Amino acid sequence: MAGERDPDDDAWARDAVSRFQGPLSLYARRLLNNDAEAARDVVQDVFLRLCSQRRERVDGHLAEWLFTVCRNRALDVLRKEHRMTRLHDEQVDRCLSPAPGPHDVAERHDLGALVLTLLETLPPNQREVIRLKFQNGFSYQEISRISGHSVSNVGYLIHAGIKTLRGRLFDNRAAGAEA
Repeated sequence: MAGERDPDDDAWARDAVSRFQGPLSLYARRLLNNDAEAARDVVQDVFLRLCSQRRERVDGHLAEWLFTVCRNRALDVLRKEHRMTRLHDEQVDRCLSPAPGPHDVAERHDLGALVLTLLETLPPNQREVIRLKFQNGFSYQEISRISGHSVSNVGYLIHAGIKTLRGRLFDNRAAGAEA
């Protein structure tokens, strides 16, 4: 009858599976960068393809045929994975929404307000150069020409002011956390 399989072909296929499953799995796993699950899928596909082949086409060079099909399928999987980049959890979190959440916006706003309040506690020369640098985007050279301070003095004033702000900011945040 058409469509029925020869019992000898079934026995031949089962024998091929028992003889080559281990070596093919090892080969596929090495080709697939030690991905055991992908290797199992590839080897399963190899044996499914073997079952759809006529025995006469592969008899006499069965091992070569199996390893060739295995290699080709593994390379197909690698090409597909190369096109599909895997995302790590942190990348997924960033992709969910590029905009900061309401909590982040509120925290940033509060922090900005606190920094501006603390900025007013600095000496006028530090306050001036910090505002010129961070609020107006001027270079040290430009700030030097605007303020009349030397470039090195501008650098010192900015450094000292930021160091003071940082210390006061952390002191202020620590006091807020205790309250």
